[in-house]
Amino acid sequence: MYRTHNCGELRMTHVGQEVTLSGWLQASRDFGSMTFIDMRDRYGITQLVFNIEDDEGLCAEARKLGREFVLRISGVVRERSNKNENRATGDVEIVVKSLEILNASKTPPFTIDDETDGGDEIRMKYRYLDLRRNPIQQNIIFRSKLAIETRKYLADQNFVEVETPCLIKSTPEGARDFVVPSRMNAGQFYALPQSPQTFKQLLMVAGLDKYFQIVKCFRDEDLRADRQPEFTQIDCEMSFVTQEDILNTFEGLTRYLFNTTIGIELGDFPRMSYDDALRLYGSDKPDLRIGMEFVELNDVAKGKGFPVFDSAELVVGICASGEAANFSNKDIKKLTEWMQRPQIGAKGLVYVKVEAGGFKSPVGKFYSDEDLTKWVEKFGAKEGDILFILSGEEEKTRKQLSELRLEMGKRMGLMKEGDFKPLWVLDFPLLEWDEDSNRFHAMHHPFTAPKKDDVSRMLNGDHETMKSLRADAYDLVINGSEIGGGSIRIHDRELQSKNFDLLGFTKEEAEAQFGFLMGAFEFGAPPHGGIAFGFDRLCAVMSGQSSIRDFIAFPKNNTGRDIMIDAPSTIDNTQLDELSLKLEEESSAAKE
Repeated sequence: MYRTHNCGELRMTHVGQEVTLSGWLQASRDFGSMTFIDMRDRYGITQLVFNIEDDEGLCAEARKLGREFVLRISGVVRERSNKNENRATGDVEIVVKSLEILNASKTPPFTIDDETDGGDEIRMKYRYLDLRRNPIQQNIIFRSKLAIETRKYLADQNFVEVETPCLIKSTPEGARDFVVPSRMNAGQFYALPQSPQTFKQLLMVAGLDKYFQIVKCFRDEDLRADRQPEFTQIDCEMSFVTQEDILNTFEGLTRYLFNTTIGIELGDFPRMSYDDALRLYGSDKPDLRIGMEFVELNDVAKGKGFPVFDSAELVVGICASGEAANFSNKDIKKLTEWMQRPQIGAKGLVYVKVEAGGFKSPVGKFYSDEDLTKWVEKFGAKEGDILFILSGEEEKTRKQLSELRLEMGKRMGLMKEGDFKPLWVLDFPLLEWDEDSNRFHAMHHPFTAPKKDDVSRMLNGDHETMKSLRADAYDLVINGSEIGGGSIRIHDRELQSKNFDLLGFTKEEAEAQFGFLMGAFEFGAPPHGGIAFGFDRLCAVMSGQSSIRDFIAFPKNNTGRDIMIDAPSTIDNTQLDELSLKLEEESSAAKE
């Protein structure tokens, strides 16, 4: 028997019992006549005691052990004289009677501890060691619990879990595909799915009514903290539903997951249009923990002789209350320099301090107290508040002010741990016009339905009309992160064909790439819609973390490499020949 108990299980009720534990050596302390060892497994840590007076040979053997040795011990549980209140097993220890080394270990390249001394690259290279650390293990365990609870909720709602193919057809819309050459069909390629979108729509045509899948998806795109080339979605689709049905169902899922996994009862899920989100927060995924809605000042700030404002398309600002009262001139100067970094690109930052009996501002010579009072009234500001104002081209200025708002939220401590503010963002544009390519692109994807009121405009309208079409689309945002997004889908061949026309597909291209879906629409396709949650991102947001990497057992680095197994890698010429492929160097040499 390797163990009668795990390393996080023993308590005062076990005192006097003989037990067997197995695990890794976390740390050892030698005090001459006594040696103490902390033994660890995924459940916790237990202190072991080796006493030279009891067994000199055993004590000598214990002194030779190194970090991460795998051990099996047997001994008797006793009460500790110096208890550790920070450890679940801190009231007891084991007086060891027998010791077996199950496997020795080289000295690990970083400490296997909650606070490690290993950098990102070395920890990813030895990911199997990093996964021994408690914070990472807890993240992986949390992910597992979240997946289990997701399945429970959706199963109770009569959803059917269906696996969709991983080898599919490449399509040019959206992000780049990862492609897979076919040996049996020389010169042809599969693609790994960016999402199961068309398949889940076909499942609705098939009459399955409610589908879900916790599914791996793949996108060949530039990476950052909340992106990986392969990621996981909670993917769902429903038939005979309206947008309201979907919002209610997945608001219910979100509430259930927060309650069952982290014990949080979520408050209201307010709803906001895409246009209002941009107008009030400069972002389609605003963090509602912060407040500080945008206030436009064109009518009271322009025409007063301040050239920066007079020449601007938009003058807009936010009001910082509370902690902002403690911002010194030095703090504001640093904030201005932060805004002027190339990543944000603001030319400057105007501020107005609301003080007892007056105002303090670098633009005071252009504006009277009466002028500034009008500003303060627009913001609803009070004594001690500071107004921060930017100006310039509208879209760019709103983005810059959005970054300032988030930074102020951080500096003022408004993003509190355990505080979650959900939001539904609705009524996205259906199409985006791209001047460079001189064509429309789908805001979400080509299968998104327009609002019912916009269907006739879509079928019969002109170019300018198309720019104003609204989608029956929705995003779930929590604390400034997009958790999920979806839409009501097109289920009519004529409307779907029209959307492909608007997106620049020829009839032949649309048929070649999506003919199977449009053909299915001719066999009684029901109205349907769905949503997909970013599962990795949901794990991170619920745990108060910004990076999804530590919730993925074996993630890629920022260049898309798995440095533990050294992938991607080259393959030998035999494999290339079987796939009818040649390396670029070989192809060039052959031409020469």
